[in-house]
Amino acid sequence: MNQEFQTLTQAAMLFAAIFVMTAIGLAVVRKYRGSAADDRSRSSEMISNFRDLHAEGGLSDEEFRTIKTKLASELKSELNSNSGNG
Repeated sequence: MNQEFQTLTQAAMLFAAIFVMTAIGLAVVRKYRGSAADDRSRSSEMISNFRDLHAEGGLSDEEFRTIKTKLASELKSELNSNSGNG
């Protein structure tokens, strides 16, 4: 009976260790994927905000074009690097 209890205890400890390691791995993957998605949404949101500011007269055409070009190239670069990782 004692040997069976030790074997059962070892199996339970091994299962717990595997469970914890899997949970940590999933948390890391979610955090990485979440931050990449946040970066894309921030760039996209910034383009929209600058578009609104331009429409209200807060930015000249040249300023808006410059900002839009910079943000669009950053967004495209992020999308390309993320598609290469996935």
